Amino acid sequence: MTTHPKFILGYTAAVVISALSSGTVFANTVYDSISQGKVNADFNLRYEGVQQDNAVGDASALTFRTRIGYTSADYEGWSFKIEMEDNRIVLGQGDYTVGPTGYNLGQYSVIADPEFTELDQGFIQYKSDNLTLKVGRQVITLDGHRFVGHVGWRQDRQTFDAATVIFSPIKDLKIQYSHVTDRNRIFAEIADQDSKDHLFNASYVTSLGKLVAYGYLLERELPVSNSLDTYGVSFSGKKVSDDLTWLYHAEVASQKSDVDAVSFSANYLFAELGAQYSGVTAKLGYEVLGSDNGSYGFATPLATLHKFNGWSDQFLATPQQGLTDIYLSASTKALGGNLLAVYHKFDADDASETVDDLGSEINLQYTTKIASHYTAAIKYAKYNGESGRVDADKIWVWLSTKF
Repeated sequence: MTTHPKFILGYTAAVVISALSSGTVFANTVYDSISQGKVNADFNLRYEGVQQDNAVGDASALTFRTRIGYTSADYEGWSFKIEMEDNRIVLGQGDYTVGPTGYNLGQYSVIADPEFTELDQGFIQYKSDNLTLKVGRQVITLDGHRFVGHVGWRQDRQTFDAATVIFSPIKDLKIQYSHVTDRNRIFAEIADQDSKDHLFNASYVTSLGKLVAYGYLLERELPVSNSLDTYGVSFSGKKVSDDLTWLYHAEVASQKSDVDAVSFSANYLFAELGAQYSGVTAKLGYEVLGSDNGSYGFATPLATLHKFNGWSDQFLATPQQGLTDIYLSASTKALGGNLLAVYHKFDADDASETVDDLGSEINLQYTTKIASHYTAAIKYAKYNGESGRVDADKIWVWLSTKF
């Protein structure tokens, strides 16, 4: 059979026109998804002052953090986000030390807010009714930040280079997995850590509260073998009774640490009971980061640590003797804003002759809105050290806005 040249020419033209038409539709759709995207911005001007009973000088920092991002509109479930972050010292108020970066090393107390400019987030995402896929630099927070958080209190928040899958096969059930290849820490790029982390988290919401099971398998890219594996379960919820609302949370976890053939294990326990009445919320909590016979303390290296065990950050690394934290908090609306007060009593979980009482701390905070779009706040932490730990006073004043 002989094919007529005019048929070949016509067929080819049809294919080309079809391809160009499809390409035009695709190009227009991509243009629409980008042009219809959203820009976000977050600005934070903060003063932090630190006084400690040690040999270095008192620290003070006035810094201004800028975070600007763009999120595209969806195209058949696909979208992307790019976000930059920058922090600068203002008016020369930079009398503080940032150890990992070498800034003023050994001169002042530590304030963990270096100057930097970096990519905060940059990821591609697919989202449907019950499935979310995300690949790239991203924020990952799980269950109140106790084990995995963004450390958003610091000017350089923590993000992760990761692939994340979130799947909800049925209503009220969510299964999340992230494979992390880089931990972008709070000290700019110089302190980032290559890793091979696997984060598993599954939650189910019941009529009484939320049940969570998790496994966080952490490993850094180091010359020596290492792993930090944590498995746990938690249950939290609330119950309304007339004008009184009860709040409750219980959690247990076990951890095993292996570094170059040396193994340790420790347990974690958390219990909190709270009540809300007439605009006041009060909570009583008991947290134990256990010890392995005084040689190893339960660790949470990816947590938003500032949120836990006192704002003065005395226990960012758990002592080898472990840590017991009994705390009482109260919050309410007053003076046109929100007031929060917390008292902590710290002790060693596995006390020794020299390490037993680990001191106490008082935390106070007031936040308020200004002109609807701005948040102003003042925050104070006073730590009274024991067992060789020095006293510390810290104060923060800040003004922030975002859109």
